[in-house]
This record gives sequence, C-alpha cells and structure tokens, in this order.
Amino acid sequence: MKAMVLNQYGDAAEFQATEVPQPEVTSGHILVKVAASSINTVDTMIRSMGEALPLSPALPAILGMDFAGTVEAVGEGVTGFAVGDEVYGCSGGLADLQGSLADYMLADAKLVAHKPKSLSMREAASLPLVAITAYEGLHRAGVTAGQKVLIHGGTGGVGHIAVQLAKHLGADVYTTIGSDQQAAIVESYGATAINYTSEPVAKYVEQHTGTAGFDVVYDTVGGMNMLNSFEAAALNGQVVTTVSMLELDLNPAHFKGLSIHVVFMLIPMLYNHKREVHGETLNKLAAIADAGALKPLLDETEFVIDEVGEAYARLSSGKAIGKVVVSN
Repeated sequence: MKAMVLNQYGDAAEFQATEVPQPEVTSGHILVKVAASSINTVDTMIRSMGEALPLSPALPAILGMDFAGTVEAVGEGVTGFAVGDEVYGCSGGLADLQGSLADYMLADAKLVAHKPKSLSMREAASLPLVAITAYEGLHRAGVTAGQKVLIHGGTGGVGHIAVQLAKHLGADVYTTIGSDQQAAIVESYGATAINYTSEPVAKYVEQHTGTAGFDVVYDTVGGMNMLNSFEAAALNGQVVTTVSMLELDLNPAHFKGLSIHVVFMLIPMLYNHKREVHGETLNKLAAIADAGALKPLLDETEFVIDEVGEAYARLSSGKAIGKVVVSN
C-alpha cells in the first residue's frame, strides 16, 4: 500500500510517498481503508520535534491520528463492526501505532465508532481528537444548562466544537475571537463573540456577568492565557485547559478556589488506558451530529494525501480557519 512516510524529523522534513506492507488485521482490531485524515497541532509538533517528544513514533514514521474510512477486515473478538461499515476515530500516528496517512491503517476497535451518517468522510475525519477533547473538558467541568461558559478560541479546532457542545448542553456560551469573520462563525453557533484584541478581561467579565465571573472557562489557547482564564472565572469556578506545559503563578486560582482540569486526550492511546471510553464518546458525538447540534468547521483549502506537506504548512501558518483535512 502507499503511505506518506517521514524518514527524518524537523521543520523541513518532507513526507515521501512510499510502498509499505499493508497491515494484517489482528485480534481486537479492525483494518480500515482510509478515506480522509485531519491534521492536528500535535501532528505538526511531532514532525517538528521528533524524539524530543516522548510520544513520537520511531523513524521511518507514518503520522496521522484522526481518520474516517471503511472497514476492510474485522479481527477476532471484535463485535459491533462489519466489513463495509463507515467508521471514524483517533487511533494512530504516535508511539508504536501506525498513523492514517496511508491507504490502510490498523485500529484498535475500542478507539473507533460508526461515522455520523449526516457528515461526509472529510467532515468526520476532522472530529475525533478535537471533539473528544472538547467533550471531555466540558463534562469534567460539569457544564449544565443555564451556566455561563466562556470558551477561549471559539473558531479553533477544539474551540468551535466546545462552543457547539456547550450550547447543546444548554449553557449560555461566550467565546473569544479576533476578527469579524470569526465573530460571524461563532454567532452562527449561538454564542456571544468577544473580541479579545479590543476588550480587556475585566471589561467583558463585567459586561456579561456583572463582575461575578463565568461558571466555566474552557481555555483552548492555554499557556500564559490561563491567567486570563483565572481572571474571568467565578469564585469556585471551573477552568479547563488543553495547553498547560508551563510554569504559572497559581495564586489567582487559589484565592478564587478554582478547580483546574487538564485535558490530554492521547492518554488512552499512549497507555492503553480505558480506550473504550473514546469509542463510547465518539458514538455520543455521532448522535449529537446526526441530531443537527454539531457541525465541524473545515478550512476552505482542500488537500489530497500527496499534498500532506502543504496541509501541514497550512495549519502551521495560522491562516487556517477550521480543521485542515487531507483526502485519500
């Protein structure tokens, strides 16, 4: 089969179209004919940093975590899937798990679910990593109907899904954006747009919460922006972050009694820890999508698998709005 292979790591490393052996289906797994794969920030980090990241595959490497495709073969002990089923998931491209930038990939059936019927292969492939991340964060924070929820980065990969899921849960949703175009997107989801480039935290907290603060802040930007999240959160509020690899003064969080939730959705893949939860979550997300409450935002630029290097460049440029997807 054809795969896009990295033979070295680094920002300038190029993907090479290479013939490699097709995986054979094994117990507990399914073999998937890949139709589409999406690019995530962690994928670009792996290509750039290589062995400096403990989750990077050994070279030569086939990257790609998210996929959508069709079941080609079913391994022993697998139930719920049959040859010909359309599926989606996040199950490769790190450690010793072959990624989705290939004609076929072997996937642990626990990490896979049936594709939402209302979405195309490209749309479905854009969802798993970001949607599981968004779902996990909102549920760990205990988001319920009527709460005021602030989401930083409402048109980003995780952010635009978190906005829609928070609305689905009945929350009053606000989200930071940086342009009129982004404002129009989040408002179409029913959220209130806050332009962080012109509105200080104290101002929008007072305007939208009467100085009380937001019940839940989901920070998909992370890093030093977490200080803004601490400032925006209500007393005894919940703060969720996906980017917390830094040293940070927790005094503001302490004196507000904040609960901080760090979401790192790769744990089940890396450590074979409760993988079935990801499959269950993907099934729930498919139902939400098919009910019309979740629609992925795809970047306007389309790529085929031979253009994966250009797709990585598009995401890394910061110019993409929505998920970057490559089609087989």
